[in-house]
Order: sequence, then structure tokens, then C-alpha cells
Amino acid sequence: MTRYKLIIEYDGRPFVGFQRQDNGPSVQAVLERAVKAYSGEDAVIYCAGRTDTGVHARGQVVHVDLERGDDAFVVMNATNAHMRGLGVAVVDAREVSEDFHARFSATGRRYLYRIINRRAPLTFDRGLAWRVPVELDAVIMHEAAQLLVGQHDFTTFRHVHCQAKSPIKTLDEFRIERLGEDIHCHVRARSFLHHQVRSMVGCLKLVGEGKWSVRDLKDALDAKDRAALGLNAPSDGLYFMEAFYENGN
Repeated sequence: MTRYKLIIEYDGRPFVGFQRQDNGPSVQAVLERAVKAYSGEDAVIYCAGRTDTGVHARGQVVHVDLERGDDAFVVMNATNAHMRGLGVAVVDAREVSEDFHARFSATGRRYLYRIINRRAPLTFDRGLAWRVPVELDAVIMHEAAQLLVGQHDFTTFRHVHCQAKSPIKTLDEFRIERLGEDIHCHVRARSFLHHQVRSMVGCLKLVGEGKWSVRDLKDALDAKDRAALGLNAPSDGLYFMEAFYENGN
């Protein structure tokens, strides 16, 4: 049995999320069917971070065990051959030790949230970013975001059906920058609550347009109550960018 670490990217629009579900197509199901078609094996795909309906990935990490023992380059190309036109691609592959686990070995994860700040409707980026037509102040958004860095009880920014054992998480970075009409929100932590990034970005959008003050954001955090949430950003702009591992795995 050989374990492979795969880096995958996907357009989240056609999927109900990464995890295999009964109510629609999932990224996991596409990958597992492709691996089955190539190898003949009923392999299970494990990921670094499950993404929700409509959420995208540029650097999702998964692992899979196969009996065949093929070269990682063969696994990548053969899997991709069975996913053409499905919005999922393996962009890198390597053999790893059997104690590597895409989820449990990860020491951190990084997400990007894309806002396009313009009045005109989106064409090429429709479904791939959140269009906000009112002018946003990215500088004040960044300043406010620093209140969320560090260890906090993020109950306010947690989906009501979140299955995490604790609402306490530690954000290592929350950086917001404007690149022309694009506003990029970079968030890094060991792990996240369900909807945490989208909920934080939604509230920071309120700060950026002047509907909330920085103090309002702090009050929402301190409330530790989902009812205090100002806005949950749509899934369109969220991307799983990378996962971090020790020892260069």
C-alpha cells in the first residue's frame, strides 16, 4: 500500500462542498470516482479542510492509499484523465509516509477571500468573487481585522450547526489589501470554525462601508452570540489556498 499526497484545485460552483453527500455532487466523489476508474480500487480521499457549497480551492491537500504503487506522476495524470471538464484537477502529487494524514498532520491552513469592489456587474469573475458595489475602505478593514488576530471565543462567527468541540480558535494572520478594484482578505490559522472566515469578512465589509465602527466589530466578538453577527459573506469569494505541515511534507 502506497500513500500519496495530492494538491488539488477546484471550482466550487458545481458542488455541494468537498465532502461526499447525498444531496448533490461533491469534490470528494469526483476524485474517488476518478481514482476508481484509473486504478480499479475503492479508495477513500481525505482532505486537509472540508469546504462548503460553492467554495473554491487553489491548494487543497488530500491523501489517498493505493495498492498499485505507481509513480506519483502517473497517479496525478491518470486521475486527471478521468476528471476532464468536471472542474477538479490534481496539480501536484508525491509519495508520503503512512503516518502522514492530510487533515490531522496539518499545522495550519490559509484561506483567501476575494471581494471585487466595483459598481459594474461581474462577467469573468461571476461566482468566483463577491461583488460589493459601494466603496470600501480596505485600510480600516485591515485595522479592524487585527482585533480578530490571536486567541478568541469566535461563537459570534460560528455557524449554528458547527460541529467543532470548542468555539475558541487562534488566528495567526488576518491581512487585507486592495489591489485595484480587488480586495484580498488573507486569513491563516491552525483550524477554523464552520463559516468563520465568511462571517468575519461579512462583518468587515460593514466596517469598510461605514455601517459598523471598529468598536461594533469588537462588541460583536465579545458578545459570543451568533445573533450579534452583522453579515455572513457569500461562498463565491472564498478559496482554500494551502495547508501547512511539519518537516516539509
